[in-house]
Amino acid sequence: MALLVLAILMAVMTGRASCTWCVCKEMSSAVLQQTLDYACGAGADCNPIHKNAPCFQPDTVRAHCNYAVNSYFQKKGQAQGACDFKGAATISTSDPSVSGCSYPSSIR
Repeated sequence: MALLVLAILMAVMTGRASCTWCVCKEMSSAVLQQTLDYACGAGADCNPIHKNAPCFQPDTVRAHCNYAVNSYFQKKGQAQGACDFKGAATISTSDPSVSGCSYPSSIR
């Protein structure tokens, strides 16, 4: 009986937890590049999006921007405002990871 109660409790707790990521909004390539450059210069780990690194593909400004702003957001502990980037990014509960590239997340 105790095992059943524990299983139910774990299921309820798991159902409430959700991972969060920071992703770039649909914007011009110029704005996305500026956001990407800022995030990489302000502490994001952008090594995984360098050429031949695991998150280089897809090789698009938006994909690289997504990785950079998410890295920054996670490194800042998901602090209030750490996923704004002058309105260029937003919080998402959908995993933006792509084949071969896993985006860091935190559970809220």
